[in-house]
Amino acid sequence: MAAELRNFDLEAALERRLLPLVVAAPQPHDVLRAYASLYLDEEVRLEGWARNIGAFAWFLEAISFSHGAVLNVANVARECQVERKTVATYIEVLEDLLLAFRLPVFTRRAKRETASHPKFYLFDAGVFRSLRPRGPLDRPEEIGGGALEGLVAQHLRAWVAYRGGDAELFFWRTRSGGEVDFIIYGAAGFWAIEVKNNAQVRPQDLRALEAFAADYPRAEVILLYRGRRRERRRRVWILPVDEFLGALTPTASIPLPAE
Repeated sequence: MAAELRNFDLEAALERRLLPLVVAAPQPHDVLRAYASLYLDEEVRLEGWARNIGAFAWFLEAISFSHGAVLNVANVARECQVERKTVATYIEVLEDLLLAFRLPVFTRRAKRETASHPKFYLFDAGVFRSLRPRGPLDRPEEIGGGALEGLVAQHLRAWVAYRGGDAELFFWRTRSGGEVDFIIYGAAGFWAIEVKNNAQVRPQDLRALEAFAADYPRAEVILLYRGRRRERRRRVWILPVDEFLGALTPTASIPLPAE
């Protein structure tokens, strides 16, 4: 977590590292590029989880496009040209290796019809960047947004894990397409968190959070962004993402400004 680092650098975390192995490396980019190969060669082949290592490599590239998105196994199978059942097994392999995780939809006392499929995340923003192909049709802001959302996801997931069972991590998505990136719910509290890779907050950026707040008035609603100003617009706290991550510690509640 960012709070465990002496000098947390958001840009460095997004580009290449929060893995201890990578953080400590004199050439972090080289180590990160080798990370997926290390698991392919040493873990996957050794354990016999994927008999066709070439197909698994194609799968890793295809699944990187699902990072931070609702998981559609059939689409991933079509992209890497393997059977749907095989892709489902490969996803389980990633989860067994702690290289990926899925977030379920928050449905408790739902007032709207919600989606049913989980969201998918690779466990580290730097690993996501190392696996994600880039080309003329790939917008840098799209990849950067996925990396930022994944970075927040791994922090919230670590916070929840350290708490010892008094909170769970979800996301919220309605059938009509309204979505909030993260919902934390449990004895520890109730928070809805949206992540935007922008330095300015537009009115449309707040709509999903405001809809969630209308359905769940007891939730604290937060938008994390790349700007520097803290403010509150009606129910929504708007906070710089690097400050939020730096203040997030397992022994304390989700950090919010004093009112």
